[in-house]
Amino acid sequence: MSETKDRPYHHGDLRRALIDTALDMLATDQNWAFTLREVARRTGVSHAAPYKHFRDREMLLRELARIGFVRLGESMTEAMPPDMPSTRAQFMAAARACIGFACQNPGLYRLMFSSDADKTIDPQLHDAAMATFGILLGLLERGQRDGSFRPVAVSALAAASWAQVHGLAMLAISHQLLEEKVGPAPIPAALDVLLDGMCHGN
Repeated sequence: MSETKDRPYHHGDLRRALIDTALDMLATDQNWAFTLREVARRTGVSHAAPYKHFRDREMLLRELARIGFVRLGESMTEAMPPDMPSTRAQFMAAARACIGFACQNPGLYRLMFSSDADKTIDPQLHDAAMATFGILLGLLERGQRDGSFRPVAVSALAAASWAQVHGLAMLAISHQLLEEKVGPAPIPAALDVLLDGMCHGN
């Protein structure tokens, strides 16, 4: 199953301990085939203990996905401080941060966009995902205001951006960006092509 070390639980925040254990298991195995029973065992609590906070495994998985979106948003925000020279530079930095996050957390990233992270039945997960998407929207809107990006529907720019960046992330974590197929630096090259199409005057 996993070589993740057990986390003996003594006192404190049981909910946080269960989440941390599950995140460790997800990072080690890069999948979420574990059960609540296994999470409880590795946390060092009774098999019934997780049900005090998570009614089922799916509820725990949605919370892991929510945490993933929060962390992704933080990574994107940190990557583009306001003193960067241009909106294009900020976009490139945020996109690369997103892809970097996926490569560093492949299991979590896959979970975030899987059917097990159903945003329609979890308002908190939905809000976290939309807040992260809102970072992209805000960047695109700023770029339109300063003349960097084309004056088309921002939803169209967002769809093109999301499709490209998410696609690159999924290809990267699946080790599909092979040099013989896409050259030695496919991510910056693909992002440059995307930005050239989005920029005003192109």
